[in-house]
Amino acid sequence: MNVRILPSVLRGQVLPSIRGRSQIPWICAFCRKGTSLRASFSSSNRASDKPFYITTPIFYVNAAPHVGHLYTMVLTDVLKRWQVLQGKEAILCTGTDEHGMKVQQAAAKVKIPPKEFCDLTSETFRDLAARVGIANDYFIRTTDEAHRDAVQYFWYMLKAQGYIYEKKHEGWYCVSDETFYPETSLEKRLDPHTGKTFMAAQETGKEVEWTSELNYHFRLSAFKDRLLDFYKENPEFVVPAARMRDVVNWVSAGLEDLSVSRPVERLTWGIPVPDDPSQTIYVWLDALVNYITVAGYPWAPGTDNKGGWPADVQVVGKDIVRFHCIYWPAFLMAIGLEPPKQILAHAHWTLGHQKMAKSTGNVVNPLFAMDRFGVDVMRYYLAHDGGISDDADYGNHMVAERYKKGLQGGLGNLTSRISRTKVWSVRKAIEAARDGKLMKGTKYTKAQASMVDDLARLANLKMEQLDPGAALRVIMDVVYQTNKYLQDVSPWNFAKETRMVETTTTDADGATMQSSHDLNQDRIHRCVYHCAEAIRVVAILLQPYMPTKAAEILDIMGVDEDKRTFEFAKMNADHTYGVAKRPPGKGKWEGVFPPLAVED
Repeated sequence: MNVRILPSVLRGQVLPSIRGRSQIPWICAFCRKGTSLRASFSSSNRASDKPFYITTPIFYVNAAPHVGHLYTMVLTDVLKRWQVLQGKEAILCTGTDEHGMKVQQAAAKVKIPPKEFCDLTSETFRDLAARVGIANDYFIRTTDEAHRDAVQYFWYMLKAQGYIYEKKHEGWYCVSDETFYPETSLEKRLDPHTGKTFMAAQETGKEVEWTSELNYHFRLSAFKDRLLDFYKENPEFVVPAARMRDVVNWVSAGLEDLSVSRPVERLTWGIPVPDDPSQTIYVWLDALVNYITVAGYPWAPGTDNKGGWPADVQVVGKDIVRFHCIYWPAFLMAIGLEPPKQILAHAHWTLGHQKMAKSTGNVVNPLFAMDRFGVDVMRYYLAHDGGISDDADYGNHMVAERYKKGLQGGLGNLTSRISRTKVWSVRKAIEAARDGKLMKGTKYTKAQASMVDDLARLANLKMEQLDPGAALRVIMDVVYQTNKYLQDVSPWNFAKETRMVETTTTDADGATMQSSHDLNQDRIHRCVYHCAEAIRVVAILLQPYMPTKAAEILDIMGVDEDKRTFEFAKMNADHTYGVAKRPPGKGKWEGVFPPLAVED
């Protein structure tokens, strides 16, 4: 171990134990290679130095992904893309959790080595991320060498601070959840298929078994007050608020020290405890460290690169709140690192109002769903209907309903009605606005303009609250209201006749001039411009949700690529568009959102 990379206060604690050993101690990979530690990020607090850093949980590879995993990916991706839309540097990390008893058992079941099993299953999650268009900058695997070294270094830091000790542990262990549960968190349950009773975790409903073993423990109990102080100082650390209250209640009730290793005779598939090959590091400690592995941990002293940690948002499912909102900040506090800024703990998707679970087979294959409905349609549906506080029930009929109402009948219909007709010219309407020649608006037109102008602000408020679904619904409300505005004005009726009016103007020399123009054409320009502006602003803001379809709409409207950022998402911000960069198509099958081939 290269003690020079330890903070000076720790060197005196670690050196004696190393020098007193007769065997060569564990040495990190960086030191074995004789290279200096390299960090892509730093733990710098200076917001101006660090990019926005957001993570998905790393997904467990004991079975194939389902639509719940896709939802987590989409939420995280939308939040990252929203930052990019605003001109900020943003980094997204996703990946796979590949160690632990469940993986060991799953590999044994199909009679292949664990690493080979992980290689195959991890690739399905990587493929899913690529297929749905996740803009991830990193895909980490806990079997990566860099991660192994980071975890062992993290362990040494915990031990050097005095938070790791060894003792005999007896308790109820859940293989499915990969954790011990206190007896107060258990209940008896009845298996409806066998009629047998079993002990289960109240939180997840998974079966537990009594286990007695010698292993290492983390002094979690020492962090009760520090955690409660942290929650008090950061009341929005966990979103939504109800789960923040749950976390505070759990910690207030008291914390037990946490078992952080398993004997190798019970678990071999994992990262060995440094200098003690008889123990394997607890899978959740291993897994949680991934977020700082990607951030370049362990950081070299004085390194001040791009920044990244602490993470701005970590997106997780509500079933792993305890690990991310109690254990993870306690681990980080123990070695002097900052916890993440916020945890978004979203609700689950159900199928037939039963939780989707790989173990029961009650799942929706995300690849099949995208094949059936399209990538952007699934992104839209999951973001629109997915729950943050409350679970949402998946149904193919609901995907079709959202598509027909919001996309085909809403946004697609509005785009076609404005862009396809020969009755008016979108470009001429925009030029009239640019030149100040639009008629003064009625109260309905003024309300329409005000709604579009305020849209970006309102959507951004929802995004700051970590609620992409609410932001999407705000955006789509503008689509529905604009369709209503277009129908109420009915500009096509003004094209049926001309209504010439005389206008008298005075030039700089005081001379008067008379001219005539078509009042109905002015009315057409006014309506078409306000509808075109709504389409343009909506499409800009939909880019994080539907990157491909939003780009198609912006192309149809003729919006230049350098004018598709957040700063242009307001009324009168761009008067250069209006000439299509791609044809809007003819008929319903050539529209941006054609009819679905199968609707149920």
